[in-house]
Amino acid sequence: LEADVSEMRNELQSRDGLWRRIQLECQQLHTELLKIKEYKDIQEMKKKYQSSRVQLTEQLENKNTELLLFAENQKHQEEELNKIRNHVYREEQSHCSEQERMKTEISDLTEELHQKEITIATIMERASLLERQLKMELETKHKLLTKQQLLEFRYQVIKSENTHLKEMV
Repeated sequence: LEADVSEMRNELQSRDGLWRRIQLECQQLHTELLKIKEYKDIQEMKKKYQSSRVQLTEQLENKNTELLLFAENQKHQEEELNKIRNHVYREEQSHCSEQERMKTEISDLTEELHQKEITIATIMERASLLERQLKMELETKHKLLTKQQLLEFRYQVIKSENTHLKEMV
């Protein structure tokens, strides 16, 4: 019985360790979820930036129209216009590549989060199964303990009767 109790204690300790690892992994997943939320916030900021960029682009186009009117008389203004166009093009290219990088990163993080959610679900199922098994084992042990106590009681009764019979003989 002591060996069984010790074995059950060891099993409970190992399951407690498993449970703690599950909790730690849940905390890590929560941290990763916060990171993903930060990335979403960054994406929203980029959308705002993009709308302001569109406004800036419209403003630049208006300026370009004005510069073209003056460009007929002034070669210097034409060179300035080319510089502005090149800068806008580079900024758009830079922004597009940054946007693609962020999309890829968000996609990767979403996939990773999905995998972690699957892992958590699997771990929770296993934990539930282990908990059910433990409950069944505890019920079985309790039944055996009750049976053993009953047998001990019967043994004491028979021993008492035996002693009484010996005294009578």
